[in-house]
Amino acid sequence: MFMFLAAIDAMPLWAWGTFFLFITAMLALDLGVFQRDSHVVSMKEALGWCAVWGTLALAFGGGVWHFRGPELGQQFLASYLIELCLSVDNVFVFILVFGYFKVASKYQHRVLFWGIIGAVVMRAVFILVGVSVIARFHWVLYIFGAFLVYTGVKMALPSKDTEVDPEHNAAVRLFRRFFPVAPANDHGHFFTVHHGRRMATPMFIVLIVIETTDVVFALDSLPAVLAITKDSFVALTSNIFAILGLRSLYFALSGIMGLFRFLKVGLSVILVFIGVKMLIEHWVKITTGTSLLVIGAVLTTSVLMSWLIPARSPEAKK
Repeated sequence: MFMFLAAIDAMPLWAWGTFFLFITAMLALDLGVFQRDSHVVSMKEALGWCAVWGTLALAFGGGVWHFRGPELGQQFLASYLIELCLSVDNVFVFILVFGYFKVASKYQHRVLFWGIIGAVVMRAVFILVGVSVIARFHWVLYIFGAFLVYTGVKMALPSKDTEVDPEHNAAVRLFRRFFPVAPANDHGHFFTVHHGRRMATPMFIVLIVIETTDVVFALDSLPAVLAITKDSFVALTSNIFAILGLRSLYFALSGIMGLFRFLKVGLSVILVFIGVKMLIEHWVKITTGTSLLVIGAVLTTSVLMSWLIPARSPEAKK
């Protein structure tokens, strides 16, 4: 508990309070005003919200740069970019989950909204505890570094596991054991009354799958962001800004993910680079500016390759 409070004390309580008050207000505005009625999110609307969250993140990073110095400002930007990259993998999983459960497009935003609320809480706990642990046990950095290298290499290798089976999800099985699930959704609600009995809908099962898979992504996210910064405020705020833009990113990319097929390879390169950075930190100091250049160059290259190199047709692969 002491280590947890020490991480929070890195910034005054009013700064934490102001940040979370602003985030709460934005989420309330999003759900209570702009998304009051369930509807299909258009590409134009998704791109608009991507621009809003991106602008807010960059403005916040500018504030960090101005009030806390260029180094922490660069750390915020680098952490934010890494989290956005990792979010692309989340988007792919969301597509699989919604496809498996046949969730109507107009209800997907509702699931993602509450899923991301849970993700914010989990990331906050993970990051604050992680910063505290590293402050006391510096050798943990080497474990994180090795894990990132392993994750990056594994991500680059071809994988045939593209199915989503909720029956293999321990949280779903446990929930079904203690709470009945209705056979059909009820207009996007998480709970309904079926034959006079209160039940969860399949939509709530979707939410459970989304939340539990985010725990796995958080395990990648934690060492990645802590490789860039040990400042709890910078680590957490950059992470949350990336998560809050995830819903818009999903609706913007869900139909065109195939156009960015080399982005996963780029992300694997970035994870390996960040992992190596952690492993050699004691002997070789890689500045945040250098990390930003590497991340930016890899992202740009992977996107350009996706656009410029045509995909092989199914006939050509045979």
